Amino acid sequence: MKLPVIKHLVETYSIDELQLAEQNLLDEKPIAIEVEGNDEGEQLTHILGAIDVLERVKLENKDKSTALREFFQRVRNSIS
Repeated sequence: MKLPVIKHLVETYSIDELQLAEQNLLDEKPIAIEVEGNDEGEQLTHILGAIDVLERVKLENKDKSTALREFFQRVRNSIS
C-alpha cells in the first residue's frame, strides 16, 4: 500500500469510478482507470483505500488531506 498512489486516486477519480474499477477487478475484467500496483491485489488495496477516504470526505464532511491522514493512521494502528 502506497500513500502517493491512494492520494492520486482520491484526487483524480470519483467514488463511482473507483467502485466500478473495484467490481471489474473482482470480476477479472479490465479496469478503465489507471491504478499503480505490482499485481491486481495491490491495485485493489489502493482502490479500496481511496474509496474509504472519499466516503469519509462525503459522510463526515472532512477535507481530503485530513481523511487521508486519518486513513493512514488507522492502517498504522492496525499493524502495530
